[in-house]
Amino acid sequence: MLLYSSGLITDKRYIKSILGSGLFALSLASGAALQAEPMFSAEPTERCVAEVRANASGMAGHSVLDCVGRGAAACMMTPGGDTTIGMMACLEGELGYWDARLNMAYAERVSDAEAQDAEMRALGSAASSIEERLRAMQRAWMSFRNTSCLYEQAQWMGGTGGGPATLACHMHETARQALKLEGWWEQ
Repeated sequence: MLLYSSGLITDKRYIKSILGSGLFALSLASGAALQAEPMFSAEPTERCVAEVRANASGMAGHSVLDCVGRGAAACMMTPGGDTTIGMMACLEGELGYWDARLNMAYAERVSDAEAQDAEMRALGSAASSIEERLRAMQRAWMSFRNTSCLYEQAQWMGGTGGGPATLACHMHETARQALKLEGWWEQ
């Protein structure tokens, strides 16, 4: 059966008979290449963070921020990673990596804050709750991140770069917060 979709012939047997099997195979191969999925790996980012940690005095250096985006950048060099959709997939991959680190660090901080608050209550302290302040800080940070990244998106004035720019902003802000909660730059 010959199918028409907006005037285009979509029956593969018909197309094959017109193009010949060699050109048909080539057209399928090029179509597969156009649809290649980029391959994200957190390994370049993890390796960089480990190197910074090993070479820095404790967790005081800001050079760790240079590690953010290493995995996404490597992903963008894989087939399909150089398109807008591919870039977004790569950035989403690294954003997910930093979001997982953030969630783990936040959970640890909440647990520590709960224990500190319990200890202070046992002493009869009237000090404000560390856990409450931590939760308030995180909510305020989320509002800042979202607003900041919407501003980043607005600068693209509706252009296709707005999607990757917004994801890159979320990735960088999430990484910075994850590293902060993990203990980088503590006083």
